[in-house]
Amino acid sequence: MSKLIRTEILINVSPKKVWTILQKFEDYPNWNPFINLIKGDFKVGNQIKVTITPPGSKPMTFKPKVLTYKFNKELSWLGSLLFTGIFDGAHKFELIDNGNGTTTFIQSENFKGILVPLFKNSLEKNTKNGFELMNLKLKELAESK
Repeated sequence: MSKLIRTEILINVSPKKVWTILQKFEDYPNWNPFINLIKGDFKVGNQIKVTITPPGSKPMTFKPKVLTYKFNKELSWLGSLLFTGIFDGAHKFELIDNGNGTTTFIQSENFKGILVPLFKNSLEKNTKNGFELMNLKLKELAESK
């Protein structure tokens, strides 16, 4: 079973400017309403620590593995509940250079595993709302500097 949550927003600055904000993980508690913490060495293959607080939910901390770190383009990780196959989430931030000084920011997560049907409604509502709130704050912060 799988469930994809995907959001996007147009940000009126270059991908470089968006990237600068996105990769400063130590600043997340100051502006990010969804991802409260990212700690660790964000290099492909490394395990990091992430805490999220979806709207209407309690904070959740997990230790995903970094999948991608492509400068000015993409960050992603894969987290699992207990062990692989139960409830896995591949989270991704993508920055698309529109060639006109703007960036399309895409935030997505592909959930897989036997427990996905159990969490489907919460994912569609709370997790997606968390993505959208983060996207709006990222846009606001990027465009205000």
